[in-house]
Amino acid sequence: MPVYHMTYLELELNYERLRYLFIMAARGSTRLFQSLRSGLSIQSRQVATKSGGLKKSAAPLVLGTLAAGAGTYGLYKYVSRETVTELAEAVKVLPQVSAASGPSSQPSVFSQGKDHALYLWIELTPEANAKEVVKAAKSLQKLVDQVTDPSLRDEMDEIWAGVGFSPNFYKQVGGKAKQDYTYAHRRGNLGDMPSSAGDVFIHAKCNTPSKLFELAQVFLASLPKGSVRDYEDIYSFVYKNGRDLSGFIDGTENAADDESREQIAVEKETGGSYVITQKWLHDMKLIGSEKDKVMEGWVGRTKSDSTEISRKSITSHVARMTGGNGFQQKKPFEIVRQSMPFGTLKDGCGLFFIGYSASPDNLNFMLDNMVGAGKDGPHCDDVMRLTKNVKGTYWYFPGNEELVKLH
Repeated sequence: MPVYHMTYLELELNYERLRYLFIMAARGSTRLFQSLRSGLSIQSRQVATKSGGLKKSAAPLVLGTLAAGAGTYGLYKYVSRETVTELAEAVKVLPQVSAASGPSSQPSVFSQGKDHALYLWIELTPEANAKEVVKAAKSLQKLVDQVTDPSLRDEMDEIWAGVGFSPNFYKQVGGKAKQDYTYAHRRGNLGDMPSSAGDVFIHAKCNTPSKLFELAQVFLASLPKGSVRDYEDIYSFVYKNGRDLSGFIDGTENAADDESREQIAVEKETGGSYVITQKWLHDMKLIGSEKDKVMEGWVGRTKSDSTEISRKSITSHVARMTGGNGFQQKKPFEIVRQSMPFGTLKDGCGLFFIGYSASPDNLNFMLDNMVGAGKDGPHCDDVMRLTKNVKGTYWYFPGNEELVKLH
């Protein structure tokens, strides 16, 4: 989709038109209001102009204006079908404005998390029709709309989804990544990081888990018959307001605002992102029996409030992620972590680690440091004492413009 640049006045006029129609509709139903709220929330993420232009928070503010205006006419009046239709069309025509800095990224890349996530890991057969597979992948957003009607969805059932590809498959369908993102098998004193097979990966986020299950169903059904050799669909959840199953707060150092997350996660020239996925199975017996003080030493943070320990081991997880055990040492590389807990107590549980980055160099730095292959010496990450990596690889999530061009 081409980037469309609008002046502040043009954007303001579009919202004013919507406001007028909304008032005329007099908010005929609560569900209609939720539909508009969902539509505007999407627009709020996509609006970005140069300094002095409309802020990203503009759409939510307009939403407040709409609600206030509707209130003056009464909340539960009946409206004509023609008015509602025109109102819905007005939401659709709101411009998708993006900054002039570069191409746009897929919805999953730097958006904030939801209560649940889907990680759909697909390995294709050698005979799979790559052209038909990528056609299905390019239709992911249409499948999202099929699962949750855009005219009815709200914050509970909206889905942010993206699709990524392995290096080999991306080349097969005409993709040309600017950087090499080969995932190497790594081995350290505390365990291995295996390089796992896979061709296509779906990451989707939603507050309603059944919607994610349905999305996995329809996507797999959209692939050519006999093209899937193996797949794994993992569904994650929020645990204790953002803690890992080990009890430690996860993602403490993650950038909080969208602008910073985009800068960290997105390759400016393409809108693409390099993504790591790893499946970690925790030793829940060890976690339940080991003293907090010992595990805090392994992690490098306190368990209660995630405060960084000033005097920590060079083998602590924090030290391995920064490349040194100095207090609040500057991180040479950053990623946008979107990891979440998953699993069952019977069949195994832990952390599905997923991180987005503008360069695979950021990912390689962290993994090398975890297995003792870093520049600061053969120090392995103590966090691997309480969890085991059983699956992992890299993917490239192409920018929207790149995705459309694949064949």
